[in-house]
Amino acid sequence: MPAILARAGTPVQSNPADSSILMRTPMTELLSRTTRDPRVYVAGGHGLLAPSLRTAAVRHGCHMIGAGEPTPDPADAGAVDRVFARERPDWVIVTGGRSAGIGGNERFPADLMADNLRADTNVLTSAQRHGVRRLLYLAPGCIYPRQCPQPMRPEHLLTGPLEPTSEPYALAKLAGLTLCRALRRQHAAPFVSAIAANPFGPGDDFGADTAHVIPALIARLHEAREANVDAVAIWGTGRAVREFIYADDLADACLFVLAAYDAPEPINLGTADAVSIGSLAEQIRDVVGYRGRLEFDPSRPDGMPDKRLDSSALHALGWRPSTRLSAGLAATYAWFLESTGRSVAAKRA
Repeated sequence: MPAILARAGTPVQSNPADSSILMRTPMTELLSRTTRDPRVYVAGGHGLLAPSLRTAAVRHGCHMIGAGEPTPDPADAGAVDRVFARERPDWVIVTGGRSAGIGGNERFPADLMADNLRADTNVLTSAQRHGVRRLLYLAPGCIYPRQCPQPMRPEHLLTGPLEPTSEPYALAKLAGLTLCRALRRQHAAPFVSAIAANPFGPGDDFGADTAHVIPALIARLHEAREANVDAVAIWGTGRAVREFIYADDLADACLFVLAAYDAPEPINLGTADAVSIGSLAEQIRDVVGYRGRLEFDPSRPDGMPDKRLDSSALHALGWRPSTRLSAGLAATYAWFLESTGRSVAAKRA
């Protein structure tokens, strides 16, 4: 069973009464039961999730380390160790090295694997050496086997082959998760790990080689609308199933887990809602206002056929998402328009 932190360093086993108390407890009060005004460091502070983590941490009364400053490259061991020595963070959230969508995973497998192996090793070993009070290692859902029972649970890890298109990256993240657990076992490091559904939201990466599925579809369907083309080709059959989580919700879940969970097994961070890629593309087409056809290309890979997380342990502790997929897609597209110098009003004209 997962454990709830009654106060810093004092885990107690959870039970239904504990869970009902947590469900009625505001996040700020829950955080106050652990480390008072914790100094929080987001390691791997580039990309989509880092700004949401920083905003959520400040909102809940945490002190963010390095806010507004250039983020050290987590793959640079010396830079990482200097941050820990100088700043002495209480809490660390490890978001890892670089990531990419299915196209980037196919084109840059060695770069992605090597960068994440270096980043995770540097951050985790420095955190243990400098005595941080709490650390959360965040892994992606692609670390589960390709043909995993659904919904996926932590006990399914390493029970079958990985999805080939993401195998190098996934192996690096599995190594990081295993190192996190090994440091906890050998050094009693107060480290926990979590596996997240696919995050998305404002600030996402819309690059042609690096974007994940939601920003990639937003960019392509927007370009198709602007060019007034009749059809857009989409990789795969459209039948693959994915679970998505809005970045602000995932940031809140990460802080909740730091405050409320203490066990060696990873915990899933998901919404319990899933959608096929075909249905997702239809929803994004509506948000963007594209009126052409969607033509799925089965000669291109789908990736994992089904990727849904069993997040019942997290939900039993009292956390729930607050952003529906439709609202998150609209907010993400609005940010995309603004970041490219457009406006929602112009898009609707």
